[in-house]
This record gives sequence, structure tokens and C-alpha cells, in this order.
Amino acid sequence: MPVDRRVPHSDDAPASEVPDPDSTDPGAVLRTGETCWRIERADRMAVVVDAADYFRIAKAAMLRARHRIMLIGWEFDTRIRLDPRSGGRDELPDRLGRFLLSLVKTRPDLDIHLLEWGVGSVSRFGRAATPVFLADWITDDRLHLRTDSEHPIAGAHHQKIVVIDDSFAFCGGIDMTVDRWDTSEHRDDHPVRRTPAGRPHGPWHDVTAAVDGEAARALATLARRRWARATGERLDPLDPSSDPWPPELEPAFRDVDVAIARTMPHLPGRAEIREVEALWFAAIASARRSLYIETQYLASRPIVDAIAQRLREPDGPDVVIVLPRNADGWLERKAMDGARRVLLRELWDADVHGRLGVHFPVAEGGTPIYVHAKVLVADDRLLRIGSSNLNNRSQGFDTECDIAIEPPAPEQRAAVAAFRTRLLAEHLGVTADEITRRTDDAGTGLHAVVEELRGDGRSLVPFDAAHVSDEDSIVASSSLADPEYAESGWPGRLARRLGLTRILRTGDRGRRQRGPDQQARGVTTR
Repeated sequence: MPVDRRVPHSDDAPASEVPDPDSTDPGAVLRTGETCWRIERADRMAVVVDAADYFRIAKAAMLRARHRIMLIGWEFDTRIRLDPRSGGRDELPDRLGRFLLSLVKTRPDLDIHLLEWGVGSVSRFGRAATPVFLADWITDDRLHLRTDSEHPIAGAHHQKIVVIDDSFAFCGGIDMTVDRWDTSEHRDDHPVRRTPAGRPHGPWHDVTAAVDGEAARALATLARRRWARATGERLDPLDPSSDPWPPELEPAFRDVDVAIARTMPHLPGRAEIREVEALWFAAIASARRSLYIETQYLASRPIVDAIAQRLREPDGPDVVIVLPRNADGWLERKAMDGARRVLLRELWDADVHGRLGVHFPVAEGGTPIYVHAKVLVADDRLLRIGSSNLNNRSQGFDTECDIAIEPPAPEQRAAVAAFRTRLLAEHLGVTADEITRRTDDAGTGLHAVVEELRGDGRSLVPFDAAHVSDEDSIVASSSLADPEYAESGWPGRLARRLGLTRILRTGDRGRRQRGPDQQARGVTTR
């Protein structure tokens, strides 16, 4: 029987409250009050890879909602289709905005609360989309659309959470917005992979997770607190009597303890929380055989230093990192790719035992596949999926939410290894059996398996010096786009020098209500 490392919590406790760390196993990576906020049991947990499946399954789950749906995100675009391959067979509209509006119109007991980062809403003016705070004027009274500007100057709300009836929740890296939809085939071109305006976009890889039980109720608590701080409106907990779990979603884990790790920047009345960062360090230190990482950015020097230290050890773990070929957007390329260039060289120098592989995935015809997933697998013992990237902002400047499991049961650990295998099979264009067969060979490390299976066409391409030779940037050495903590970047310093901090901290508090602690909008990375 697994050891129960969960700690009771009050739903009314302040968000910064943490339990006594001594209440958990000191040998575990997941420790409440240190590497995570709470550890709660999920009766079922599933992992969903890529947005084609996620959007379809999320739609199925929302169709089963009875009382409340909460959507917490970096950005929402109400024009996207959730299941564009359905052929119009559904009884409700497929576009996100019309689907949500139809839900509340046909279900008199249902309320929907959608909360997105304030800048994400404003940015859609340039894409001819209706921002959330304007759409709220023309929607149903039970469809509540708000923006959240309660963050440090130039900070962002980056969590991606969906909660249904306080009984079922998604938490991961996938935003319900444009350019995300793709299948795990990741074809060079796909006829359905189009923006609402009809523009084609490239292949996109992403991951999220679904949980129920007490783990879902804990994520519901986090979502309600976000809503209350952003809008001033308190939502009561629900009696978890419904079961929104979609029948087509196959659980990968049953009766598993799920940890929730957060990043929350310092704000008036709220202490800084860096559980995500602590989890990175603990997981890296714990790995015996392998670290498998998927991340949008490689830009956090402290975390890269920790990985480099393990690479120098004679008996340290293999390290396989999957990144996009380039960041998305001019400023992100200057800041993130420039930082990656420096940190890649540090990792290459530390790889004295030949156990490191840093790759980007490509489709069959060579088109780079954009990696937006945020995944960490340490051996077969720890799995983390969430919204946080391996950059500075995600450790202390933006709001983030990850979930992680550290299952002791052999069958659950086999499921962790199977998930890593599933991801590698997708990237390498091979079967899971081919990876499993080679991984099971005595003495074959994860890096060696990847190198053996890399080929032409759909595959992983290793980064080398030529790939990053022209990615040096002065932006990368500053805190312009990737500050480490609240007000450490140039917007905060400039505001303090000009005496504008208080003015800049007046946001829109959900469009309807203003408060003195509101924060201004600024540059961020997604």
C-alpha cells in the first residue's frame, strides 16, 4: 500500500500558507511546503499529448459539466474550433466562444468562468479577434469572462488550468488559442491546421494532464483563488457529485498521489512562491539513470548549472532535452535563443562522459516541429507536466502551475516509463516497441537509444555549434524579457526611478473593478 503523503488543507487558507515540510517523507522528491504546495489523491490520471486530442477531450468533458466550468489561461481565442475534424455532426457549435455560450443557454444550472492574462486579451486586437473584456459585454449572464492583470510589472499569468464541477481538471501546457491545434503525426502540412482566418501554421507539440478526485479539487481551490484575487468575486466550493471524466479518455494511472507545484511572484499581501524551481532542483539531484526534458526554452542558468553538475559525475544520469529549433517571435528569439546558445555551450563542456543529447524535432519533410510542452521525467520515478518552462520567468516572475507524481508501485512506474517512450516514439518516428526493446538492453542509456534510432525524415536533430552560431544577442544577457523575480527587469526599475510604480500597478481588476494592487502589462514570453 503506498505511503499517504498528503496533508489536510483548509479551502479558506491563504494561498501562501504551506504545511510543515516534516510531515512528508524526507527522501521523496515531492515534499509539501518545499517542492510542492499540496499532494492529493487522484482516482484517475491521464496524459494528453497534442492539442487535437486535448481540445476534443476538453470539449467532451465540458459537455458533461453540471454546475461550473473554470477556464484559467495565458490566452484564449474564442474563434478556434475544438474538434475541426468532426464534420459539423455535434449538436452544439464547435468554435470555442459559441460553444461556451451555447452550453450556458442549454444548461440553466451551469456557470462558466473564463479568466485570462490581461495582455493576452489586448493583443488580439491585432488579430481581428474579440478580446475577452469586450466579449463579456455581449455574452450570457452566466458566462463570466474576465482578464487578470494582478501581476508584477511586465509579468504574465501563464497557468493553463480547466476545472469542471470541482471534480475534474486539466493542468498542463496547452492554451486554447490559435496555432496550437495539431495531431501527433505532426505532418509538414495539414489541411485542418489553420488559424480562424484560414492561415496555415506549422506543426506544434504540446502536453497536458487530466486528474479527478482530491487532486482535481485542489486545482479547483487554486482556480477559485485566482478568480477572487483578479475580480474580487469569491466562488464557493462545489459538492463534487458529478463525474465529468470523458469515457474516451483512458487513465494512465489510478489511485495516484498528485503534487501541485506553483510559481507565484511577490505581490502586496502575498509572499513569493518558488515551488516549481525547488522541484526542478530536487528532481535533477534525484535522477540515477536518466533525465528526459521537453521545454520551450533553455534559459535558466541555475537549473542548467545543476544539470551540468550531474553530467560531470562519472555515474550521473543520461540527459535528453527536446527543444524547438527556434523560439517563436523576434524578441523571444533574441532573448531565449541567445540565452540558450550560452547555456548549451556550458552543457556541452560539462558532458565529459558523453551522456547528453539536446535535440529539436522535425517532420517527415524536415519542417521543424515547435515544442511548447513542459515535461520532466526523472528515471521512471518522477513525472512532471505543467505550464512552466526552463527559463527565469517561470521560476519566480510569472504565475505557473505544474503537477507531478512520484509513484512507488511498479506498475505505475512502468506507466511513467511508457509515457516517456510514447513521446520519444513520436519524435523519432518509430514504434514504442523499438524504443522499449533497446531501452531494456542491459547497459543501454537513454541517450544511446536516441542516437541509435535517429534517422532521416521524421526524427530528432541534435543541436550543434553551427545551429547556434548566429544566436548571440545583447538582449539575452539582460533581464529585458526573462527576469528572475518581481521588478527585476527594466520595466520595474524604470518605474521605480520615475516614481510610477503605484500608477503602473493599477490594472483593470477583471474589467469591472479596480484595486491598488493591480499590476501593469508588459513584454512576456509564451
